[in-house]
Amino acid sequence: MFDPIPWLILSPLIWATLAFVQGPGRGGRLAVAGVALQLALAATLAQQIIAGGARVYAVGGWGAPLGIDLAADGLSAVMLLLTQAVALPLAFYARAYFAAHAAPLRYFWPLTGYLLAAMNALFLSADVFNIYVTLELLGLAAVGLVAVAGGAGPVSAAMRYLLATLLGSGAYLLGVALLYGVYGSVSLAALAPLIAADAPTAVSLAAALMLLGLMLKTALFPFHFWLPPAHGNAPAPVSALLSALVIKASFYLILRLWFDLFAPIASVTAAQFLGALGAGAVIWGSLLALRQTHLKMLVAYSTVAQVGYLFLIFPLATGAAAEVAASAWQGGALQAVAHGLAKAAMFAAAGAMIAATGRDEIAGLAGVATRLPLTLFTFVLAGMTIMGLPPSGGFSAKWLLLGAALASGQWWWIVVMLAGGLLSAAYVFKVLRQAFLPAEEAAHFKPLPRTLEWPAFLLALASLLLGLWASEMLNLLGAA
Repeated sequence: MFDPIPWLILSPLIWATLAFVQGPGRGGRLAVAGVALQLALAATLAQQIIAGGARVYAVGGWGAPLGIDLAADGLSAVMLLLTQAVALPLAFYARAYFAAHAAPLRYFWPLTGYLLAAMNALFLSADVFNIYVTLELLGLAAVGLVAVAGGAGPVSAAMRYLLATLLGSGAYLLGVALLYGVYGSVSLAALAPLIAADAPTAVSLAAALMLLGLMLKTALFPFHFWLPPAHGNAPAPVSALLSALVIKASFYLILRLWFDLFAPIASVTAAQFLGALGAGAVIWGSLLALRQTHLKMLVAYSTVAQVGYLFLIFPLATGAAAEVAASAWQGGALQAVAHGLAKAAMFAAAGAMIAATGRDEIAGLAGVATRLPLTLFTFVLAGMTIMGLPPSGGFSAKWLLLGAALASGQWWWIVVMLAGGLLSAAYVFKVLRQAFLPAEEAAHFKPLPRTLEWPAFLLALASLLLGLWASEMLNLLGAA
């Protein structure tokens, strides 16, 4: 039977290297073909997991502990599908964006390929040290993409991002060293049965360091200082990739460590603390988004807010009854996928509006409703998912989280989610209100190619339809 696991890592490495050899600005067609192949590989892997359960691949025929294992289960498959499904429309979008926009292309395609290779490897890694390696590769590629446009703003934001990612990776590596010192292994499968409720203090310290480093990489409040400048100053295709996918990778690792590796020592108090940080992100990020005068910065602070919803899974699922924990798990995973699709669409739509108007200020969007109806409609569809309106995937995710909060008697998370939804509506309608105002006589709108509008629309539509097809994703999530 054909095994797609190694090819999900090799494929982006191959086309990214070929794009680099071709030279600056080249490789767009290779990227489109490569990501399409990766989407097919991820779909094949998902079908295999549904049919036969979790998969393990021994690299070079040498499995753990002597060699390296790659592993995939339902959660891995969901994240792999999300990564390729977002990257493929964004590849078409990026080709049109860099053709119509003044931002230089440079080495966008090779860096994107290496970023996707690192993400796929992260989702498939089965030991904590290889996860560290993929985190470093992912962070360096992301920093390079932020700086790809050049200029003081992007380079400054990239340096801040580099500092944050190195600090996060350093904290994670210290935790790995402590685990290896106690148990003499870095394999997730070997470590899981060894960690018990009476684990040494060094293990608790390792857990704290690893989770802290990953929270910094996820930009969870109050560690979000690097995200708005990085996402707001990067070119629109880069912002979409970073917001939709890169921060989900570190969140995925937090889920893995909390509920699998460190489950015996995970306390309800610590889970409530993570939930409180998530609630702070929802409220603080939404309030700051509402205050922004620049479109991309508004969308960037919206990402800070939406990350907070993901962390409500921890207080709702930790120590809860099986039904409540399952509902919280499903809601958190669905929220990650819905947000990934919607935020990619929102950043892509914002980039198209900025390219057409030549301005990033929200005040410059007057007349967009009549001149760019499809792009504005895309922004509205993505906003529906962000707000959690039916029938979007965001509504289904928040409904599951609300149900878990109600069943567990934790009503305060319900208040947070409702307040966050109202604040999301406020900043989305702030943009819509300006877009429907009549354009100034001197306003000039550049014509946009359809390939700059349709990929964003398809991503927004997918985030909406996810609410209707959520059962398919949840079946995959529970398949292994």
